[in-house]
Amino acid sequence: MISEGCEQCAKGGKMVMFVYGYCDQRDCFYCPLGENRKNVTDVYANERLVEDDEDVLTEAHRMDALGTSITGGEPQEALDRTCHYLSLLKDEFGEDHHTHLYTGITGGRENMRRLSEAGLDEIRFHPPLELWGEMHGTEWEEILYIAREEGLTPAFEIPGIRPEEEFLDFLDEGAADFCNVNEFEMSDGNYRRMQEAGFELQEGHMSAVEGSREGILEVMGDHEKVYFCTSVFKDAAQHRRRLKRMARNVRREFDDVTDDGTLVYGKTWIDPDRLEYLGVPEEFYTIKSDHVEVAWWLLEEMVAEGDLAEGEIVEQYPTYDGQVVERTPLA
Repeated sequence: MISEGCEQCAKGGKMVMFVYGYCDQRDCFYCPLGENRKNVTDVYANERLVEDDEDVLTEAHRMDALGTSITGGEPQEALDRTCHYLSLLKDEFGEDHHTHLYTGITGGRENMRRLSEAGLDEIRFHPPLELWGEMHGTEWEEILYIAREEGLTPAFEIPGIRPEEEFLDFLDEGAADFCNVNEFEMSDGNYRRMQEAGFELQEGHMSAVEGSREGILEVMGDHEKVYFCTSVFKDAAQHRRRLKRMARNVRREFDDVTDDGTLVYGKTWIDPDRLEYLGVPEEFYTIKSDHVEVAWWLLEEMVAEGDLAEGEIVEQYPTYDGQVVERTPLA
């Protein structure tokens, strides 16, 4: 089973809002947060540092977001802020803008009510690892029913550290709607701690942990309400498709969109009158303060035929900061 939120992620349609970097769960050796996000109060919409509400809306429009995921740190520890952004997004995009939130605490009824009233659709609980297998009869079972009573879709989202049948019990009992299991990964933020805990990377893999998949799939993989999200899918599908959505929205007439979701165009430092003299249509170039950006294939042709002396082909991300991936000189 795949939830509505996951369907939107798979399409690259979910904006990721990081609302708060602090978290009371300080002993999670597998926490993937890097130093730039851990224990900070900054807010990010995708990779954009948010300075005001307009930054959030601009980023959502830039990627034509179908919905938003709220993450941290711990979003419930900054509940006023979290609810503000939920309301902001619902007011701007309407009820069809699907929202889900990741949390490592239960929060209680008042939090569930406030989140629901602000516009949250789906809440994904990540109980502490030491409680796995012992959650029945505790606040972790109770909060699932409370969340549903307050109008939220309750679910689990856990790292694939080990299989745990108790999550299947909660699904069969109707307490949770689904359980997402993320392939266990190492990141820049947790690599040292993961190694100290005895975990190693899969051979030939950039992030997936050795042995993290087989046991999970054997015990939990056949359940219709369990979805196993691989690290390859997250990197190759979700992120790339999100970039493609952005690229299609922001591309100019002459920008090429690559399979990786980057934009490709030409750059040269000639007098713009030269392009007009050569008969280049206005829709195929843009004049900047100190250079001209032009269709890369036209620039390549003009340099090859000697009409222009030099230029370069630029590949860059469609993100707000326009990070350049590669420059290829033409001369």
